[in-house]
Amino acid sequence: MDERIDEKGKFWMAEPYSVAVSYGDDLGWIEYDEAAKKITVTLGSDEGKKKAEDFLGKPLTLQVPHETLMDFTEETIEPWSSKENFQLALTRLWENTDVHVDWSRPVDYVKAHPHYGCYENKPLPLGEVPRRGGEGSLMQ
Repeated sequence: MDERIDEKGKFWMAEPYSVAVSYGDDLGWIEYDEAAKKITVTLGSDEGKKKAEDFLGKPLTLQVPHETLMDFTEETIEPWSSKENFQLALTRLWENTDVHVDWSRPVDYVKAHPHYGCYENKPLPLGEVPRRGGEGSLMQ
């Protein structure tokens, strides 16, 4: 986390910016640590995780809107270089990887209960992100 000093001279820690994501029936989140310039993908699907990491881990050339929806310029951004660039890259994630950013899904809830979208009833090892489907699932 990022250590900073507020106007009263006290230290505070900036929380990483996170968004909930899904890939098919798998849930997870993508987190951006601005101080470390690091993007971390946590997703139940190895395939979706790799697609998101590959997409967000390289420079991207995008058409970026400005004053109006008709005012675009081509820009090359590095998604890890700033929160603004990370957020811009997220707007292009789905069409390039099929990893959907769930902007309205509460990411803190997904982090606390990554299984809430999962119909699996088996206990999982600590730290493992569950997946839908499989033995004992309603999704078979």
